[in-house]
Amino acid sequence: MATITVTTTPNSRPPRDRAIRGGSRSRRFLRRLPGNIVIVVLVAIMVLPLLWLLVNSFKTQDEFLNAPTLSLPSSLNFDNYVEAWTTGNLGQYLLNSVIAVFPSLFLMLLLGIAAGFVLEVMVFRGRGAILLIFLAGIMVPGQMILLPLFSVYFQAGLTGTLWPLIITYTATGLPLTVFMMATYFRAIPREVFEAATLDGASVIRAFFSIALPMARNAIFTVALVQFFFIWNDLLIALTFTNSSSLRTVQVGLLNFTGQFGATQYGPLFAAICINVFGILAIYLVLNQRIMAGLASGAVKG
Repeated sequence: MATITVTTTPNSRPPRDRAIRGGSRSRRFLRRLPGNIVIVVLVAIMVLPLLWLLVNSFKTQDEFLNAPTLSLPSSLNFDNYVEAWTTGNLGQYLLNSVIAVFPSLFLMLLLGIAAGFVLEVMVFRGRGAILLIFLAGIMVPGQMILLPLFSVYFQAGLTGTLWPLIITYTATGLPLTVFMMATYFRAIPREVFEAATLDGASVIRAFFSIALPMARNAIFTVALVQFFFIWNDLLIALTFTNSSSLRTVQVGLLNFTGQFGATQYGPLFAAICINVFGILAIYLVLNQRIMAGLASGAVKG
């Protein structure tokens, strides 16, 4: 007896099934529509000011004074960037920021990583109280310590240098660094360190051979978070820099308008663009490492 084999293709579904599937897609689209609208609005809120900033950095002084605020520049005026870098002394401000930020970051990480390891991995009496003391340092407002610190630096003869910035950045960033590193070390299984101890490894060997490699994403994340905090600081830098040659980039932008008598908006916007888009580029390149570090501290092993 002959048999008949019927084969169907994906496109040969009954019209009723296709209608049901099309209706389900429409319902999913409608359910997601409010969330998508919110995302688009949030992206526009963040992106449009950056575009407005970039467009204004190419305008001439006459266009700022006479043209509408939202108008486009007549040409790409790169002279604003040249003037911001040379006449506006932006290069010196950026160099001062680098000199103040990276030594502070190095000292902060060196002390904070070691303290976080000791307070979380090593067992001794009073470590919980010491960690609470570090946590209390996070809650101290920075405005409260500026005047006493200025008096101390003045008596120590450190004014007129960048050492007050380096010391203050290191001290104010250390509590958060210790807390974050202790949290990350808590996520590493304790059995790993116990096995290393049984194999004869010392505490220092366990720190350099086990703790640091396993927490490298966390260290990278803490370093970037603290870098952004320090680089964007205005209050501390404004308090402890008493001359134009010591200003960081944030203080330099604040005083940028005074370099030309009247406010020169083109060079000012160009200087802001150099600072903002430079930091934004660093974040876009390294954001995957930041997410990996945050995830590694959120899961306890």
